[in-house]
Formats: sequence, structure tokens, C-alpha cells
Amino acid sequence: MGIFLEYAVNGLQAGLLLFIVSAGLTLSFGLMRVINMAHGSFYMVGAFAGLQVAMLTGSFIAGLAVAGLAAAAIGLAVERTLFARLYARGAFAQVLVSFGLIFVFDELVRMIWGGDIRSLPRPEALSSAYDFFGARVEGYRLFLIAFGGILSAGLLWLLNKTPFGVTVRAAVDDRESAELLGVSAKTLFSAVFLIGSALAGMAGYVAIPLVNAFPGMGDEVLITALIVVVMGGLGSVMGSLLASLAIGFSLTLGQVFLAGYAPAVVYLLLGIVLLVRPQGLMGRIE
Repeated sequence: MGIFLEYAVNGLQAGLLLFIVSAGLTLSFGLMRVINMAHGSFYMVGAFAGLQVAMLTGSFIAGLAVAGLAAAAIGLAVERTLFARLYARGAFAQVLVSFGLIFVFDELVRMIWGGDIRSLPRPEALSSAYDFFGARVEGYRLFLIAFGGILSAGLLWLLNKTPFGVTVRAAVDDRESAELLGVSAKTLFSAVFLIGSALAGMAGYVAIPLVNAFPGMGDEVLITALIVVVMGGLGSVMGSLLASLAIGFSLTLGQVFLAGYAPAVVYLLLGIVLLVRPQGLMGRIE
């Protein structure tokens, strides 16, 4: 029983962390219909900015705060200077510009922090392991589950139970009518972009003790985040959460039983879901 509990903890942690990363892409692509291929770059920028502060101050919490703020600032700047001009130009222009931004951010990170792989030790309070029913569970993974659960619940509450969430859905469904009612779609979309970027930056930072930080780290997570958005269904945040959890458990089990072929399990899962539900787990047919 202990080994299965370890698999469950690792899968839940991986799924929740993936949801935090992909949440911004879910918001921009799924809700706003904006294709931001540079979303993984915010994950990387947050990781390096937070790591720098953590090394200077010795505070893991300070690094986490700066990671979110730095990614949010970069995301907002990119949205206001570039994407705001591309909303009306369609997907092709958005893909080209955001794809170019990937190379820009990768090189900027390499110029500022170098090309070496960097690591961050687990906070001392979270470095211990605990025994539960025969399973040995790392304290840091339990922290990631709590951290991911709180952020996921907060995001779902913000989008489904607050006036802000209602306004976002209204502006997405019918922007012209929403603006006639006094809604500033420009400000709203900037806020959505900022929230998604901040979440990605914090996810990149807390992932460093597990996967390290290196230039281009966001490129790898981008593909998985895109799979989450498609599998969950465009526009469905809850669908993205379910898809993230399914992928997290699939990767965990795949790394154990199919070492070296774990990524193939994710694509197989995606294929099965799209065969059964082409619109995704909780997407709507449009």
C-alpha cells in the first residue's frame, strides 16, 4: 500500500503544478482565444528571478514573491506592447510573434544568468520526509500539493464566483456587447494576462528544487501545457484541472513502469480523449 500512496502523492503534486503552469495558457488561449507560444518563457523568467532573490536573501518566500511579480510584470509588458496590437490580426500573427519571443527570452536569460544549470535547495523546514502507512513522502512535495491546491481553488473561485469572472466570460463571449455595457475589455484582458503570467512564474520557481533551472526550461513545459488546454477543452478551467491531474498521474506511472517512454503515455492519453470527446473533457462544441 505504501508504494501506491507514494505514486498518488507524486501524481497529485505533478498534476497540480502542471495546472498552475498551464492556467495562464488556459486563460489566454482557452478564454481569450489568444495563442501565446511564449507562455513558457514567463515560467522561466519567474524561476530565474526568484532564484536570484532567494540566493541573495536566503529567503524562499521572498524568492516566490519576486518570481510571481517579475513574471507578471514581463507578461503585462508583453501584452500591452505586442499582443494588444495582435488581437485583431488572427492566430497566424500571434503564433509568429510569440514564437519569436521564445528565442528572445531564452537568449536574454542566457546573457543575464549564463547557460549553466542552477539548483535551489529545499527550504530547511520542508526538507524532511514523513512516513504514512508505509510510504515515505517528501515534505516539499506535500508543500507543492498544498500550494497548488490553494492556487487552483483560488483561481476557480475567482473565475466562477466573483463579478470579475462573470465579466471575463461576458467579454469573451460577446466583446462588443460587454463594452456597450461599460466593460473595458482592454483592461480585463490585461488583468487576465497578468494573472496567468504570475502563476506561471511562481510555478517555475517552486519547480526548481525538483527539475533545476536552465535557459530554455520553459520550452519543454509549453508543449505539455498546450496538451492540457486541448485535452481539458478550450475555455474550461475545470477541464484543464482534470487534464492536468490525468497527465500528472500518467507521467508518474509512466516513469515507473515505462521508463523512457513516459511522454508517449501522455500523447496516447490525449489521443484517446480526443477520439471519445473531440471538444475535450469539459469543452463545448462550437
